[in-house]
Amino acid sequence: MNLNQLNLTGFKNYAEASFKFSKGINCIVGKNGVGKTNLLDAIYYLAFAKTAFTTTDSQNIYTGQDSLTSFGKFNNDLVVACHYERRKGKTLKVNGEEKKKISHHVGTIPLVLTTPDDTDIIREGSESRRKFFDGAIAQMDADYLKELIDYNQLLKQRNEHLKQAEDPSQINFLLLDTYDHKLLPIAKNISKRREEFLKTYLSSFKANYASLHTSGEIPSIRFRSDVISTDFREKFKISRSKDILMQRTLMGPHRDHYEFLLNDNAVKKFSSQGQQKTFIICLKLAEFDMLSETKGKRPLLLLDDIFDKLDDDRIASLVKLLSEKKRFGQIFITDARKERSKIFFKKQKVNFIEII
Repeated sequence: MNLNQLNLTGFKNYAEASFKFSKGINCIVGKNGVGKTNLLDAIYYLAFAKTAFTTTDSQNIYTGQDSLTSFGKFNNDLVVACHYERRKGKTLKVNGEEKKKISHHVGTIPLVLTTPDDTDIIREGSESRRKFFDGAIAQMDADYLKELIDYNQLLKQRNEHLKQAEDPSQINFLLLDTYDHKLLPIAKNISKRREEFLKTYLSSFKANYASLHTSGEIPSIRFRSDVISTDFREKFKISRSKDILMQRTLMGPHRDHYEFLLNDNAVKKFSSQGQQKTFIICLKLAEFDMLSETKGKRPLLLLDDIFDKLDDDRIASLVKLLSEKKRFGQIFITDARKERSKIFFKKQKVNFIEII
């Protein structure tokens, strides 16, 4: 899949802008603050009908305007337009037809984005790691996304009921039973799908790491979940008294844990910035590989400030990897140092887009 043209109106710092892209590597260069990351975010907006960086659409409207639009034409006659207007909300049109549910659009434009903030996946808690893997699986599996949405809605309702009761005598146990009857099968499916996905994902992840760093570092990812145990249903029932006391649901997929390791040591505690950045890049490249295989088409690959915190050897290895034309399709890279990119990509055909 290739994005041929992108038109922006009122999107972040772009009042009006139009861009054309090549099929291979597109390197977006310019000083800090000119809108390189915003350009990638506009492409991301086409795939997910939301930005990668903010939760409120109104924050992304160009100063003085009342709406924003990201409009993209793709090589397979696909045309996507995502429009947001204050007080009216958001519309997403695919080939002129409005999508009633945006969640049904996820996966239409397979896309992988990495940003400097992705190291939060390592540094922050399990929620960030669950969010990353859930996002990856959701692009490949629409049923998983639906179950995830359903689970989060039920979990929210269950927790709200637990919070409303000032003491246990006010709990409506019949209502709680209803929530649990719906919640438990979905919970099992979600955690099992996560476990299955990781088994396949790990081989690609480790292969990518070995290609970027050959000094013998051994990366790994461990998954822990009480949900996949055979006695989870019984444990969940026993935990109900604690749920009532704490006024929240203490067991379920929302407590699943991913552990990132390098040579059996926690990446969060014992790895350098360069090692963490390499780990993140390989997480994203493995997601790319899985998406490519599942969808039967190469995803768009968006790499924001990808060379930051990498030494020259790691950059050279990454550039060599990204130059594999049979594996990668359209790539978007941002770099504040134009000359650096020109040096590393001197043997490759690259479309340089300079933003002033």
